[in-house]
Formats: sequence, structure tokens, C-alpha cells
Amino acid sequence: MEYTTLGKSGIKVSKICLGCMTFGVRENFPWLLNQEQTDEMVKRALDLGINFFDTANCYNFGTSE
Repeated sequence: MEYTTLGKSGIKVSKICLGCMTFGVRENFPWLLNQEQTDEMVKRALDLGINFFDTANCYNFGTSE
């Protein structure tokens, strides 16, 4: 995995980011991943060296976090 520095923070983040909009409470939207699928995706991302996750409190009403 390639990493870059996040601004002037000195924090090294992966150049690949995992978007987390499909994570959260599935009852809100049928296209969301279930908890098992989410866990598998996060584990795989971490195994690959990804440490940059895009999430926000507006994704699935804040439940993606």
C-alpha cells in the first residue's frame, strides 16, 4: 500500500480510501450492506493496509460511523 501525509498533520494515510456510505442500519435503505458484509469489507481493507475511511454523520443518518 502506498501512503501519503495528511496535510501538515504528519499522519500517514493510505492513498486508497474506503468509502463507508453503504455501512449502517440496513432498515433505513435496502441497498446498505449488512453488519457481516461491513465487517468483512473493513477487515479486508485493513488487511490490505488501508487506514483511510471516508465516513460522515450524513451517511445513513449517522449510522455508518
